[in-house]
Amino acid sequence: MRLYASAPPHRPTTRLPLVLAAVLLLVGGLVLALPDRAGAAADSLISQGRPATSSSVEDSTFGPEKAFDGIATTRWASTEGVDPQWIKVDLGPSATVSRVKLVWEVAYAKTYRVEISADGSTWTRLATETAGNGGTDDWTGLTGTGRYLRVYGTARGTSYGYSLYTVEVYGTTSTTPPPGGAFTVVAAGDIAAQCTASSSSCAHPKTAALAQRIAPSFYLTMGDNQYDDALLSDFRAYYDKTWGAFKAKTRPVPGNHETYDPAGPLAGYKSYFGAIAYPQGKPYYSYDQGNWHFVALDSNSFDDAAQIQWLKDDLARNTKGCVAAYFHHPLYSSGGHGNDPVSKPVWQILYGAKADLVLNGHDHHYERFAPQDPSGRATADGIVEIVGGMGGAEPYDIETVQPNSQKRISGPYGVLKLDLTDTTYTWQYVGTDDQVKDSGPTYTCH
Repeated sequence: MRLYASAPPHRPTTRLPLVLAAVLLLVGGLVLALPDRAGAAADSLISQGRPATSSSVEDSTFGPEKAFDGIATTRWASTEGVDPQWIKVDLGPSATVSRVKLVWEVAYAKTYRVEISADGSTWTRLATETAGNGGTDDWTGLTGTGRYLRVYGTARGTSYGYSLYTVEVYGTTSTTPPPGGAFTVVAAGDIAAQCTASSSSCAHPKTAALAQRIAPSFYLTMGDNQYDDALLSDFRAYYDKTWGAFKAKTRPVPGNHETYDPAGPLAGYKSYFGAIAYPQGKPYYSYDQGNWHFVALDSNSFDDAAQIQWLKDDLARNTKGCVAAYFHHPLYSSGGHGNDPVSKPVWQILYGAKADLVLNGHDHHYERFAPQDPSGRATADGIVEIVGGMGGAEPYDIETVQPNSQKRISGPYGVLKLDLTDTTYTWQYVGTDDQVKDSGPTYTCH
């Protein structure tokens, strides 16, 4: 049990004289009032309640957020019998770390590393344990700066997995975005089925809770926000009770289900979201964050000459170094709907403007593709497409695997966690059990 990582406590070999012992008892109250180490008063706890992810969980009751909830009896637990495993916290937007305190359950790590990262991809080691024996490990005197901190276990101390009651990170945080303009976005499509949290099988309350735990700069939706016909009454009864909690920070686009409203195509969608979905007076719009230009499109009307001309003009005006577009219908998909050629003309415009990333829904699964051109040819200067249609609607099976498809997951509900900087992007598909189901490569913007 490590109490002081930088200098183990001295254990005296002789008993204190009785007089000295009495004096210590008299000032005991003062001793108890002192911090548990010299200089601790300068530290602040910066990890409590922050978004957390992990390599795995034993089950949904042992999610990674339990290690950061400030409750001594709750804990994170990984899958049993597998090395390595990790737990990670987003301290965002940037932090300087001086101390990390770990309280292990019986399932402890014999060897592990404490690491810090600015982007969640490149890690710097802060501390290394090679002979852990559980209990409490209190790493002090650390010096590290970054957004993400993780505990990376490489060898278990028992036949179980890894389990932590508490991960406490101390230091200072800044409200100023770190160099590189790093920020996080949560994205999902095909979200609110006509059900509520009273039903254990209802998924959109769970994906909404996950999205909130990640605490991104903002949220994207890739259409089919409300099933089945996207009535305003249904938006209020279902979507608003879950994803509506962060409506003001959401940048939505419509899907085909938003066109089924008997009151008129997109009528309920427009009434519910208002100017959030129509900031420029149309169901398509653009905005900037850091060095990124985001283009939100209505793929129900890709035959609308006005939208196509607007897209060309918008991209011609763009001065940002990275470009992401999102709309409902994917050009390429291995799911039940398959490829949708309605999106090809838009892809050609985006490709000509050196766009980097396209996000879609429509097919109810997760899928990522290698960079490709509008004709489906793999190329380093191509567009990376991600299908993220697992926001809450019933999953679709994978049917015909498309060329350049690198990973496909159908079944587990979840969201995309996109980590972007001024020059790069990467992402994770995170399930509602807080387990990372897939991690994308780190790409450099064109």
